[in-house]
Amino acid sequence: MGSRTDNERVIRYADRFAAMGAEPRLRIMQLLLKAHPQGLVAGDIQEELGIPASTLSHHLDKLKNEELVRVRREGTFLWHTADTGTLQEILAFLYAECCTGSKAVEPCGLVSIGPPSRKFSRRGKK
Repeated sequence: MGSRTDNERVIRYADRFAAMGAEPRLRIMQLLLKAHPQGLVAGDIQEELGIPASTLSHHLDKLKNEELVRVRREGTFLWHTADTGTLQEILAFLYAECCTGSKAVEPCGLVSIGPPSRKFSRRGKK
């Protein structure tokens, strides 16, 4: 059985995955990563994705609450950026679970450029 700290960490990552699990929020994260490190103002995100302002605000708040997005003020503008530190934590968590102990995924498969190779079908057969 895991320790309390391990359980809390898993819950925190599950919440972050859930925040990114909605299609609009994942698209927002993609945009913010493409615009890194400058980031984007909400109006640019709204224009790119065609999301109503109130809905976009809800999505950005969810991402900010899970520490996936940072907000900085410059004059009258609020700039949104992907929190790459949190994303690195998530990747490190996944890497530790799948690549160091069980070797479920080979580390070299995570850093290849291009689409992942398909050694197995969805049913786990070659």
